[in-house]
Amino acid sequence: MSELKIERIFESDPETVFAFVTEGEKLLQWWGHEGMTIPEHNLDFSGPGPWMATLVGAEGGRYKMSGEVIAVDPPNSVEFTWGWHDENDERGHDSKVRFEVKAVEDGTHFKMIHSGLANEDSVNGHEQGWTSAYRKLERLLN
Repeated sequence: MSELKIERIFESDPETVFAFVTEGEKLLQWWGHEGMTIPEHNLDFSGPGPWMATLVGAEGGRYKMSGEVIAVDPPNSVEFTWGWHDENDERGHDSKVRFEVKAVEDGTHFKMIHSGLANEDSVNGHEQGWTSAYRKLERLLN
């Protein structure tokens, strides 16, 4: 199994960053690749329980993912499982995502660890997706 780590420094305080990575209304402002919409979702990482989101690209492609929030430690971290669905809505390989939030001198250090990815191709694909989403998050928090 492979792992992806991405780190950012945001100018906002840790509580604000934590809200943007856990609360559904705020997640919807940055979740998914740039240019995608989220017409169907249950995005809420503020407490344990199921979550799901369907992304729709400009060309009309639909990409569904879902999982379970398994640990929440406000305002420090949240951890959840992640799996993509296929064209028959069958959930595939399970991986795990952890967001960590920590106060630093100039704002907040944010780290995302996406572990249990199937292979390097999966790491590369997820890196492109997360990087695109984090550009949107940076615009909101800086």
